[in-house]
Amino acid sequence: MFHLTLNTVVVMLVILSMLGGATLYVRRLQHQHPERDDSELTQRIRSWWMMIGAVFTVLLFPQPVVVAAVAVLSYLALREFLSIIPTRLADRRAIFWAYLMIPLQYYWIAIGWYGLFVIFIPVYVFLFLPFRLVVTGETDGFINAVGTLQWGVMLTVFSISHLAYLFVLPPGQNPSGGGAGLVLYLLLLTEGNDVAQYVWGKSLGQRKIIPKVSPNKTWEGFLGGVATTLLLGLVLSAVLTPLSLSEGALAGFLIGISGFIGDVCVSAVKRDLRIKDTGTLIPGHGGILDRLDSLTYTAPLFFHYVYYLRY
Repeated sequence: MFHLTLNTVVVMLVILSMLGGATLYVRRLQHQHPERDDSELTQRIRSWWMMIGAVFTVLLFPQPVVVAAVAVLSYLALREFLSIIPTRLADRRAIFWAYLMIPLQYYWIAIGWYGLFVIFIPVYVFLFLPFRLVVTGETDGFINAVGTLQWGVMLTVFSISHLAYLFVLPPGQNPSGGGAGLVLYLLLLTEGNDVAQYVWGKSLGQRKIIPKVSPNKTWEGFLGGVATTLLLGLVLSAVLTPLSLSEGALAGFLIGISGFIGDVCVSAVKRDLRIKDTGTLIPGHGGILDRLDSLTYTAPLFFHYVYYLRY
């Protein structure tokens, strides 16, 4: 853990303390009100322990391990995405090639080849996959197959891979937090935005934004969440990032808005497929995509924002 700065260690300890406090609070409620069914809340907190524990453990390792871990996350997310969308028998070989693109994308990250990293999937992979589908000779459903496969790779591989590249950015440009600090900053703001929008929506929510896509999303929850994330971005910018206070506030604003967009886009997929969750891998939270939906938009936007300003 020699690559972790004091700031990142302190932030990690604060997060663990907050999660420990939440655990004790729920146990106290269960003791005081044994008639209440808090099993779902308890399950969610246990899952948060597992997820945060996994993230913090991975961050203790050197860069190659972190990059490999995020690559595995992309694989699981792509597999989950392909498990819920309808595919043709003729798509199998193209899907196989889509999986093969994951180690290549993360190899460019491991060697720090930014130029190829940023165009490999949206240019070369997007040109190759339709051709691989064409050579099967099956044209029925071709457009749908191309669109779903390309968008799945874009969300689960290209977007998520920006999380790994944050970690391998030159640490000298961010002495306060290093690569781990940038990752923590993004994850804290993304997940904090989700929680804040939920809390504000439950407390003050009246006017629906997109009721046909996500009935529980309200303007009050959205605006309250963005304001909270903006403030959180400002406060944590000096601790974990090389950004100034104003730049940190703008980062929080961008993450608040883009996180909402990622959430509702994946919600639209689930509505279209008539499913509640994308999977069951995380008890109380659904699948991998249910937890990564916001990150699919916040990761690339935050990465390029920081990269443009400081790298």
